[in-house]
Amino acid sequence: METRFSRTKHKADVAGVLRKSWYRLRLSVRHPSRAPTWDAIVLTAASPEQAELYEWQLNRAKRMGRIAEATVTLAVPDPNGQRIGSGAATLHAIHALAEHYRKTRDPHSEVADTGNGSGSASEQSRDGAVYDLPQMVSFIAKRHILLLHAGGDSKRVPWANPMGKVFLPLPFLTADDPDGPVPLLFDHILAIASCARQALKMKHRTCFSLMDVTVFAGGIFTMTGDVLPCFDASNMVLPEDTSCIITVPITLDIASNHGVVVASESRNVERSHSVNLVDNLLQKPSVEELVKHNAILDDGRTLLDTGIIAVRGKGWEELVTLACSSQPMISELLKSRKEMSLYEDLVAAWVPAKHDWLRLRPLGEELVRRLGKQMMYSYCAYDLSFLHFGTSSEVLDHLSGSGSGLVSRRHLCSIPATTLSDIAASAVILSSKLAPAVSIGEDSLIYDSTISSGMQIGSLSIVVGINVPEVSGNAAENPFSFILPDRHCLWEVPLVGCTGRVIVYCGLHDNPKIALSKDGTFCGKPWRKVLYDLGIQENDLWSSTGNQEKCLWNAKIFPILSYFEMLSLATWLMGLSAKKSEDWLSLWRSSSRVSLEELHRSIDFSKMCTGSINHQADLAAAIAKACINYGMLGCNLFRLCEEILQMEDVGVEICNDFLDRCPTLLEQNCKILPKSRAYQVQVDLLRACSNETAACKLENKVWAAVADETASAVKYGFKEHLSDAPITVPTPACKNYEFNGSVDHSFHPRRVKVELPVRVDFVGGWSDTPPWSLERAGCVLNMAISLEGSLPIGTVIETTEATGVFINDDARNELHIEDLTSITTPFDHSDPFRLVKAALLVTGIIQENILASMGLKIMTWAHVPRGSGLGTSSILAAAVVKALLQITDGDESNENVARLVLVLEQLMGTGGGWQDQIGGLYPGIKFTASFPGIPLRLQVIPLLASPPLISELQKRLLVVFTGQVRLAHQVLQKVVIRYLRRDNLLVSSIKRLAELAKIGREALMNCDIDDLGDIMLEAWRLHQELDPYCSNVFVDKLFEFAHPYCCGYKLVGAGGGGFALLLAKDAEHAKKLAHLLEKDSNFDVKVYNWNIFLDK
Repeated sequence: METRFSRTKHKADVAGVLRKSWYRLRLSVRHPSRAPTWDAIVLTAASPEQAELYEWQLNRAKRMGRIAEATVTLAVPDPNGQRIGSGAATLHAIHALAEHYRKTRDPHSEVADTGNGSGSASEQSRDGAVYDLPQMVSFIAKRHILLLHAGGDSKRVPWANPMGKVFLPLPFLTADDPDGPVPLLFDHILAIASCARQALKMKHRTCFSLMDVTVFAGGIFTMTGDVLPCFDASNMVLPEDTSCIITVPITLDIASNHGVVVASESRNVERSHSVNLVDNLLQKPSVEELVKHNAILDDGRTLLDTGIIAVRGKGWEELVTLACSSQPMISELLKSRKEMSLYEDLVAAWVPAKHDWLRLRPLGEELVRRLGKQMMYSYCAYDLSFLHFGTSSEVLDHLSGSGSGLVSRRHLCSIPATTLSDIAASAVILSSKLAPAVSIGEDSLIYDSTISSGMQIGSLSIVVGINVPEVSGNAAENPFSFILPDRHCLWEVPLVGCTGRVIVYCGLHDNPKIALSKDGTFCGKPWRKVLYDLGIQENDLWSSTGNQEKCLWNAKIFPILSYFEMLSLATWLMGLSAKKSEDWLSLWRSSSRVSLEELHRSIDFSKMCTGSINHQADLAAAIAKACINYGMLGCNLFRLCEEILQMEDVGVEICNDFLDRCPTLLEQNCKILPKSRAYQVQVDLLRACSNETAACKLENKVWAAVADETASAVKYGFKEHLSDAPITVPTPACKNYEFNGSVDHSFHPRRVKVELPVRVDFVGGWSDTPPWSLERAGCVLNMAISLEGSLPIGTVIETTEATGVFINDDARNELHIEDLTSITTPFDHSDPFRLVKAALLVTGIIQENILASMGLKIMTWAHVPRGSGLGTSSILAAAVVKALLQITDGDESNENVARLVLVLEQLMGTGGGWQDQIGGLYPGIKFTASFPGIPLRLQVIPLLASPPLISELQKRLLVVFTGQVRLAHQVLQKVVIRYLRRDNLLVSSIKRLAELAKIGREALMNCDIDDLGDIMLEAWRLHQELDPYCSNVFVDKLFEFAHPYCCGYKLVGAGGGGFALLLAKDAEHAKKLAHLLEKDSNFDVKVYNWNIFLDK
């Protein structure tokens, strides 16, 4: 049977889909070589002024890291501000992009102006330049373009009209980044589209290799600006060389108000999607039409046209050819004042059943001739959740309905105490400042506003961009009050040529397009009642000439007066005023007034952008100031400063003021505020103030503070112990004592050998790493293994009569240290013996003069490829520390050794956590938790794995060396800096990794190895969220190839290369995958024989 569409299931999964999409978006921006991004993102706009606003929003998205720097961004208005329809706007946008490339091209690029008589087809641009048309088509056809239709006047969401509906606030997942700006609908669309970019990659397998080869053919992905299609777009199957429309099954009642796609009957019912030829396209069909055209599916639903269209390969090339020569067609539309729709006209050219109908449409014959050779397919995304933002009530539904768990109801806002205001818990308040003595009702939305004392906002209301000025004079004598009733919208609009702003309002359910004669409403009341109650005449609102229907859209109802006069008249127009109607009516009639339609044409977008920038920067500054003055630097000041610096005049001055406050803050909170965090805040503020020299100098203090804090957490007073010269310390020295208490300095030859396994980690890494583990709990699930039948890491230490220390390793490096006082920090990073030197320091051997009358010979080895990710360095350090403590009769317990290695790595400058040494010191599979404090406490819980579990793991888990060398500290430094900045995305990711370790423990104890695979996949995604450079193109190819055979995979350790774990679906898949990997020379990997190390 065909897979059924479960609305409940998919609504619940919206968070998962969005998180995966946002991960993909961030990866494509931060590491585009691994996750290709769009070559260009183009938005259509209704007017040049709106296009200017959209350009500002596109630049903002780039600044916020939501669009890659290399991506071309363009906002293209309809020519002359005249509506030409979404189909013609598509052609016009592609042509505008070609023009942009022509003007900004490299002089040596393939896109070049040509002289007359070149012998090839040419096209003349608007500025008169002539360019080679085939060359331009070839150039554009290789590009991957995201086109977003965002023009229009947003009549059904009038408060979003000034900003553009695509840029309305949508606070989904804002809890993941509480110090970042409020996400917009546009941002979430970018996230979904980033996955679609993956699906647009054209791939095929060659006969000679198992590697995929990418064919560099481009495509366009077209979406609408009032819909968020929540689905994993990377799973789309898009036919090559043609167009494909994305559909989703929907009930017939909904379909009757939308476009419907009729797919051919040969459906692929075995999978969760189907790709079929399109037989027909229907617009708002009745049930009879659906039956007639065989559009009803077996389950009683039909296929909704989502407005998402992909065109690839040859089909894209033909569309580009048409667009690059489309200006005469568009000129004809402008002259005839007709429109060409994308969803009715242009796509009909790819559907033969629509050709006869299309030929009767404007320019339909030309569309059929130029595009009609290609066929259109439909891709049915059964798991797509269709979030439409077509009306104001739909917007509130998405914020308060079944998906409200996604929503953060408070974000970057200033709110008074609950005893000073009445704010409903369900109200959504974003980027706003609220004064005391305000009231906000249930499920209302407040955005980008300043709400003054005395304002009462009802339930299910929307307030956007309202900035009530301070009341002049004595507030006690002239108290301000304003009431916005339930189910109303209120917003402000700056107009060109107007010093102030116009206050605009309407009912939540008002449809500005419904005429007076058809029971249209204003503020929730029929127009007839409004006119009667207020004494307004029809000719006060509408001209008696012209053929336009009388409706809210063209009613000249909003007065342009002083701010408080406009608020008072708003109260009167909403029917709430107690004052005599004649007074207000007279004031209203004598004022200049505008309609929504006139507002749409007269918005001062520049003033609106500047006001929004200053408002949000001012809020960020207030939050940062409170964080510094009253808090413990818990906010991400780095992000807040980015917003503050958007105020060009005073941004740097504000950051300098914060910098001046830092020394006092550190002094007042020195007992509880980690110095590493305080120093990092100062580094970020110095960079905000453009003082890079001082910032680089202070960074050394950041890392020194991390090392000191780690040492203190391991043992009280330990950091002072390390920095001292060799002296006698109060702690008992590890020496040989005779019965009378005197020290025996005679030579006693001793030899100690310690061999250890390596570790592979399933999940939880990073939660073990300082400074995280010094401040928060950590959890790791890992396993000790031998490689190729032996323990690969070890050391032999012998005492010698000659004093000093002699060191050699398996790389034939040798060193003899006679003067032990020369062993001091910081170590040279190129010193091959710094690990052993650091071990001599942390064990106290040098400080306690244990080697005053004897020496040591230390030999080390690690039979593991360099940069393996198997914890080699830490486990070797554990082996050396353990052996040194054994030979000096110190505390060689695993817990003590693990803590000492934690300090050792800080001294070496490599950083790192406790999981590697735990992994090597304790046998088998174990779940380890750490608890911050002095000292740091570790709890190692061995998993009592059954023989069947061990057997299945060893059959299904491939331990593969990728051949990619990695250095953990390069990844680690970036992650630590982000943590010290309190990057909330990083914090939430590490929290989830620790949680997954607990879930993984349960899965293994229940022998649910497939569940472990899912956990490994999520852990790998989170690792890439922490740092995209933990993987590379080669590793991505390896995992992509292994995916059909595996239920989970990840790189071990911090990533970046080294070893990979591939958890196969079963033993047979494991054997087949191992054989294929070893056979294919393109991968050049080695599959190791391994065993769980169970015995000590």
